[in-house]
Amino acid sequence: MSTSFKVMSLTDAAADRIKAIIADADRPIAGLRVGVKNGGCAGMSYTMEYAEDRKPGEDMVEDRGVKVFVDPKALLFLLGTQMDFQTSKLASQFVFNNPNQTSACGCGESVAITPVGPERLLAPA
Repeated sequence: MSTSFKVMSLTDAAADRIKAIIADADRPIAGLRVGVKNGGCAGMSYTMEYAEDRKPGEDMVEDRGVKVFVDPKALLFLLGTQMDFQTSKLASQFVFNNPNQTSACGCGESVAITPVGPERLLAPA
């Protein structure tokens, strides 16, 4: 499935980290697969895994020289999300700046996300 709009975007830091992950992989990797799953105290959590290729039905985001494959079940939850990579004194992690996220748990492991409804999908850009 190919959409006429960009599902997600990446910061330079996220793209650089994905490039490093691909370069360090022990097998050929085309990019990262991003999704969401039920779980955690806030209801959902983001998922990421190596993607060797594009699966049927997935959207592919090409941004800043890398590919991110979006699980079709996560599409309406991730629409408009910016993926970043941040490093602090205590952690280095991918961060999802998601306009559909309504809350997050205190530990930062799970979030509450409202899927995009038809009114937003049909709204003029």
